[in-house]
Amino acid sequence: MFETICGVVPADTSLPPRVARLDVLRRVLDGTLYDNLPYQFHEERNGAGEYIPLRLRRPSVRYGLCRIVVEDSVALLFSAGHFPALEAEDAALVRVLQDVMAEARLNEVMIDAALRGAVGSVAILFRVLQGRVFFSVLESLYLTPVWSAVAPDTLASVTEKYKVSGADLLAQGYTDVDPESQYWFQRVWDTQGEDWYLPWGVNEPFAGPVKDESRSVVHGLGFVPVVWIKNLPGGEGVDGGCTFRSAIDTSIEIDYQLSQAGRGLKYSSDPTLLIKEPATSDTEIVKGAGNALVVSEKGDAKLLEIGGTAAEAVISYVRTLREFALESVHGNRASADRLTAAQSGRALELMNQGLIWLADNLRISYGDGGVLVLVKMIMRASQVFTLQVNGEPIGTLDVTRRVRLRWPRWYPLSADDRLKEAQAVATLVNAGQLSKGTGVKFVAASHGIADVEAELNAIDQDAP
Repeated sequence: MFETICGVVPADTSLPPRVARLDVLRRVLDGTLYDNLPYQFHEERNGAGEYIPLRLRRPSVRYGLCRIVVEDSVALLFSAGHFPALEAEDAALVRVLQDVMAEARLNEVMIDAALRGAVGSVAILFRVLQGRVFFSVLESLYLTPVWSAVAPDTLASVTEKYKVSGADLLAQGYTDVDPESQYWFQRVWDTQGEDWYLPWGVNEPFAGPVKDESRSVVHGLGFVPVVWIKNLPGGEGVDGGCTFRSAIDTSIEIDYQLSQAGRGLKYSSDPTLLIKEPATSDTEIVKGAGNALVVSEKGDAKLLEIGGTAAEAVISYVRTLREFALESVHGNRASADRLTAAQSGRALELMNQGLIWLADNLRISYGDGGVLVLVKMIMRASQVFTLQVNGEPIGTLDVTRRVRLRWPRWYPLSADDRLKEAQAVATLVNAGQLSKGTGVKFVAASHGIADVEAELNAIDQDAP
């Protein structure tokens, strides 16, 4: 069924094949996969009276299972209580970097990036404007990365190329364009600048891109200000694995089964009338309690109804499909109906182990391959620009300093869990097997301690 729907979605052959693949996956994530099907689900016959197969109808019920799995995994990855903290030997460096990340709203940017990147890949653009740091998410659909020949993990350039209407170009300040025509738009990021090119007609002969000097920018950073993130291991080419690919077919089956169940319930509310000839009247027959049907002695009249057992069977089938789909993508299969009391953080982890495994893999892609790379860009950019936070310059940052991420617990601890944790840490510290600083770091996430160094200083000041 998924392949059938993909055949209806228009694909531009002038673009790389990965564009069509990512476009379909993005439609699944956005809930617009069925928008190109020509008929509504209730349309059983076309204008010529021919039967319309289900594969050409848009389902009336859309469960959105794939979107749910992605949002649940991203919530465990970058929600307000799950965003990683920075660690380094230099506490002042950590405070500066955290201030820059907070002012640039990196947490919000990473949530957006993880949602869009669930299709396979995503890019984050790093910019410095008037001393302030900005991040923006770029969908990888129309981006083509090129990696350095001597450093395969380092970008040499990133090219963005797609088609745009002349009306959109006019709205952006371009002149000498036809609002009714289609144009190619292109820009390229490399280690020294961001080069824009003048749009050219899709159907016009073209010798090569012409650089738009008025819009091109020289940043001089010495590195490509774009972070390319592969979602999960696997995938094809420059794209990683899709979070929800193995659940798409089952999700489509769920949508159509629920649509059919709803169609059956509507028929049960207004069943079809069947009259066995010979009938006694040639006038139009109207169903209803106030209209008695009179037939001859050999005639008969019945209402064609769908039994309730069929609807129950569909619901049971859908529940089974949902379980299979969530299992295939490591989604959250826990049911709130089974929770009879407050559970500890460890119990919740065991209940949602599959979802945690998924988010744990995403931590590698979007944490080490995303947040840390952006932090290093900030440090390297301070060597070129005078960066500022809250209107104050932060000075030059030492790029040789090692910075790490400290991830919080998956689920908050209960009061009993926190008590046991505190007792264990106190015992180890008092026995000399654990330093006070390591003990504070251990409980920092569960107690909302952002600055470990400041907390240690406060502890020393409070000591008698």
